[in-house]
Amino acid sequence: MKKIRLLLAEDHTIVREGLRSLLGKADDFEVVGEVEDGRAALKKVEELKPDIVLMDIRMPGLNGIESTRQIKKHFPRIRVLILSMHPDEEYVFEALRAGASGYILKHAAHEELFAAIRAVYRNHVFLSPPLSKKVVEAYIHVSDGLVGESKVMDKLTPREREVLQLIAEGKSNKEISRLLFVSVKTVETHKAHLKEKLGLPRTADLIRFALHRGIIDSE
Repeated sequence: MKKIRLLLAEDHTIVREGLRSLLGKADDFEVVGEVEDGRAALKKVEELKPDIVLMDIRMPGLNGIESTRQIKKHFPRIRVLILSMHPDEEYVFEALRAGASGYILKHAAHEELFAAIRAVYRNHVFLSPPLSKKVVEAYIHVSDGLVGESKVMDKLTPREREVLQLIAEGKSNKEISRLLFVSVKTVETHKAHLKEKLGLPRTADLIRFALHRGIIDSE
């Protein structure tokens, strides 16, 4: 029997270990790798070519939504299943727009997780049952409010979204340049573009924007 090859992307070690143990109970699953941030997920996807990435949303360095977007751009056949504690419609909508094949809540029973993995592997879209019908309607019919919010992020390039998250995490220009392997001047240029495109004149405004969008945690 061909096993479904899974990559776990989750920044909490205990959660990741629990997932690996749980998934090991199914004969048709194989966990081929684990990572703790979105940037590492990109590298592991390229290295391992899993069938499905189980992706958390809130991760340092590169969040799960942006990581999903980049995975689908470079490896369109690899599917992404979001595992999240957030039932908010906006998170679900953004995940689906980024290319995720499913969105399941972390408090779901293991039977639901297994069903989600198998459905996504068969190229179906899977949403946790508690997620409202309005989420599906928002995705299919694209409600005006969510479109307006989404278009804001669509203005940004993938690199600008990375820089935005790192700024919001409190990284200095020098730290960002080292993490992204670019010059400080390039970081400053990206920051200037962010302020211009988002209409936010101060770095503090960028941080508040990131908090509001759920790009980073407020805790």
